[in-house]
Amino acid sequence: MQFTIEVGRYNPEGRYAETAVPGEAFPAPWNASPARRYQTYTVELPQHAVVLDALIAIREYQDPSLAVRCACRSAICGSCAMWINGHANLACKSKLESFTKDGKTRVESPPSMPIIRDLVCDMKPFWDKHLAVKPWLENKEPVPPPDEEYRVPNAAMEELIQEVSCISCSACLMDCESFAVNPDFLGPQALAQAYRYVGDPRDDKTKERLGELSKAGGIWDCTHCFECVQQCPKGVAPLEQILKLRKLAVDAGFTNNPGTRHADAFADSVKHSGRLNELTLMPKSTGLFNIVGQLKTLPSAINMARAGKLPPLIHKSIPGVERIKKIFQRVGGRFK
Repeated sequence: MQFTIEVGRYNPEGRYAETAVPGEAFPAPWNASPARRYQTYTVELPQHAVVLDALIAIREYQDPSLAVRCACRSAICGSCAMWINGHANLACKSKLESFTKDGKTRVESPPSMPIIRDLVCDMKPFWDKHLAVKPWLENKEPVPPPDEEYRVPNAAMEELIQEVSCISCSACLMDCESFAVNPDFLGPQALAQAYRYVGDPRDDKTKERLGELSKAGGIWDCTHCFECVQQCPKGVAPLEQILKLRKLAVDAGFTNNPGTRHADAFADSVKHSGRLNELTLMPKSTGLFNIVGQLKTLPSAINMARAGKLPPLIHKSIPGVERIKKIFQRVGGRFK
């Protein structure tokens, strides 16, 4: 079969192979600099071919200047993660036939990651975040003798199988909406790995870890966009691990932060009126006595007023709110 591949090219020196089409116009973001552009190739491959097959064929037989990172070709190493049609995927397991839209497949480096060359992005932000959560065990005392091991129940380790499946491909970070607007956010992979150690009964620093993860850039900066769940090629579902960390952190007493206050304010409003009181949500989340924090939200409030989106000054309960209150009472927990 014949496939058309549109490749996002980037050369910091601004030079391309002779196969490039001079003067060709390309859409953003690649047209922002002379070093960036899209280049189209046509390849003949079997129907079952994957995106990586096409890229290797282009590099080997059409354009040796194309830079692409790959290794195992079996969805194990994670090195061929890239943007395919606007979302992060492993090129070695993405069938060309499935990813062909409007007669072509577009591949490029994710815009949220620094680009080194063509399809090779700089993984330093990813590894910096990975190391920031201290992905190693802090042994409990007493440490077993050298000829023995620290034994734990099978059930305790079965809880961590999902996180251990991570291959560090960075697909979740490449598509993370929070990371795209906030580079300080630890990101889905790092937080999923953090849960792997927080949940390990052999670790002696669980509370300290939860305290650090509750700070700005940690577990409360996730916006629940579910991209990490959708794009993870190994089913790690980082968002699920982030939600587990939130519960553990709150249970451990780490509640003096905007994230916990926001959750409390949200639940309290729904419990008492059956709907969200948007007028009080932001002040309660920021902290009622946090004047500086309140002032920072003022531009957003002004923009909402200009757009006619300010919530009503009088917040009314919905009919049958007593049923909502009974649900809270039945569920129990923090908001009973």
